Amino acid sequence: MIDIQNLSKRFYQSHYSQAEDQWVLKDINLTIPTGVSVGLLGANGAGKSTLLRLIAGMDTPQKGRVIRHSRVSWPIGLAAGLQSSMTGRQNAKFVARMHGNQYDVKKIIQRVQAFAEIGPAFDEPIRTYSSGMRSRLNFGLSLAFDFDVYLSDEATSVGDRAFKTKASRAFKDKVGEASLIMVSHSEGILKELCQAGIYLKNGQAHWFDDINEAISTYHIDSDAKKKQY
Repeated sequence: MIDIQNLSKRFYQSHYSQAEDQWVLKDINLTIPTGVSVGLLGANGAGKSTLLRLIAGMDTPQKGRVIRHSRVSWPIGLAAGLQSSMTGRQNAKFVARMHGNQYDVKKIIQRVQAFAEIGPAFDEPIRTYSSGMRSRLNFGLSLAFDFDVYLSDEATSVGDRAFKTKASRAFKDKVGEASLIMVSHSEGILKELCQAGIYLKNGQAHWFDDINEAISTYHIDSDAKKKQY
């Protein structure tokens, strides 16, 4: 279970005055139940990636807190947190050691290398990688460890068609043993993998027990906005 209490996040930009409201997320209160996979929806700039980073503990809110009662991954697909001067192999070894002695470091490295499918680049510095290669490595790293909740930020859109299929299958394999909180522009993936939905709008988070209702509400608002132009 993940408890989100009075969570607020704002970004300061020089072209705004202090009086202007720049909150991306404002006083969000949610409880994400154990074992429920959730699709995260919202327009561009609604704060989907920001909320994932806050849930993962990668970012700090201005107000409120996130209480994690389970093991939560970093956002798969974000490709952040990798050390650019180290190789893919060295990053995998470093992360494995950080997670403690319960993991076999050699096996973790083998899993990451096999899943990422980046060939000889696995032994090259991360700074030489394309964004897609970074995301593949990040994906492999996340799935190499056992989390209760996996966070996904457009992870299934990375790479060619074969890798996208592989990524989707990997998430399906996790369903049952873990849950997902997923951002994706593919509504088919959300309907297939998620039961519930969170719709972000105007800094607020709206919970739906049914992912189909969340998607329908998002469509209604999107269509109404288009008619204004």
